[in-house]
Amino acid sequence: MLKGITTVPGDKSITHRALILAALAEGTSEIYNPLSSLDCLSTVNCLRALGVEIEEHPEKMVVHGVGLQGLQPPKEVLDCGNSGTTMRLLAGVLAAQPFLSVLSGDDSLTARPMGRVVEPLREMGALIKGRMDGQFAPLAVRGGSLKGITYALPVASAQVKSALLLAGLTARGEVRLTGKINSRDHTERMLAAFGADVARHGEEIVLRPGKILSARTVYVPGDLSSAAVFIAPAAAVPGAEVTIEDVGLNPTRTGFIDVLKEMGAEIEVVEKGVSGGEPWGSIAVRGRLLHGCTIQGEIIPRVIDEIPILAVAAAAAQGTTVIKDAAELRLKESDRLQALAEELGKVGADIKAQPDGLVITGPTRWRGGEVDSRGDHRIALALLMVAAISEEQISVKHGDSVNVSFPNFQDVLRALREGKVGS
Repeated sequence: MLKGITTVPGDKSITHRALILAALAEGTSEIYNPLSSLDCLSTVNCLRALGVEIEEHPEKMVVHGVGLQGLQPPKEVLDCGNSGTTMRLLAGVLAAQPFLSVLSGDDSLTARPMGRVVEPLREMGALIKGRMDGQFAPLAVRGGSLKGITYALPVASAQVKSALLLAGLTARGEVRLTGKINSRDHTERMLAAFGADVARHGEEIVLRPGKILSARTVYVPGDLSSAAVFIAPAAAVPGAEVTIEDVGLNPTRTGFIDVLKEMGAEIEVVEKGVSGGEPWGSIAVRGRLLHGCTIQGEIIPRVIDEIPILAVAAAAAQGTTVIKDAAELRLKESDRLQALAEELGKVGADIKAQPDGLVITGPTRWRGGEVDSRGDHRIALALLMVAAISEEQISVKHGDSVNVSFPNFQDVLRALREGKVGS
């Protein structure tokens, strides 16, 4: 049973962006409660290789900014590890730098699509080469003086949107983004907080270059995706009571709460403040029997990282849950749709993969067995939560991949299983 009050580590998306913008700012920035996971440390190491001094302290990171034109040519290949955010955002940054850089990563990352960010950066004037004409990393980026762009995003991707905004900071002309712009908006919020001229006008995001970025103090709230790891399963287990404090409440990230409420969950969200344009507060849930629902359309970009853990809640719910329009999950660290169908199916779930989603019928009586995260941190977290709520023993291969986004996951889980209060 899950009971207790806890916190989760700092937000991964916000940490990446705070590090990059602090590096490009004038002056010294302090980032409190950053996530020191493998993904975020990939960004730290790449920025250091570009000449940025970053101090790591127990409660904060201190970034000595070099300004928009102060990065230095790297002496070696920039290793992004498993982090697509690092690679795609830095591709945007480096597209505007007058030197050659090479971005690479692990086997999983070099199999993920990069053409969606390479093509518009080329339109802005960057010279980028890579495997299969830039569709896959390694990417060799020779940047320089870029021009503005008006670009209709074909897929809802915060990483592509962010790369183009970062590239546009020193461009000749505005960056105007239309199309599928309703993905997470951390970059827009943080750019404004650092002093950039960026705003959303209806169904268009406009960045006007020419502003310098100024150092600032950033407080990183708890990661909403990490909070979902506990909130979603607890919502579906009668008797469970979990409260997550000091967590980010960005509305582009709270889709999983809306889905759980539609399934009948009892959830209370209390906003307590705003820091750097990011709202934060607490989420409290009381477990009860949920019912199935349909998840599709415009909400998908707001739940894309939470679908694996929502699948666990759906498997525990009464009736059928249908997930559509989520083909993007086949292009993540693993094919998440196939992984969820096969691995949850091994331990009793009635779950079938569709070309763009899942069909899940519950309630499930979990049975013992061995499952495999396939080295994907989101799949690992979902499977480990199934193991936590199952009455029979379930072992998870490659469970340590949670370190990509949630290094102290086991500590938080242990505290909630023991009914403790604290982080």
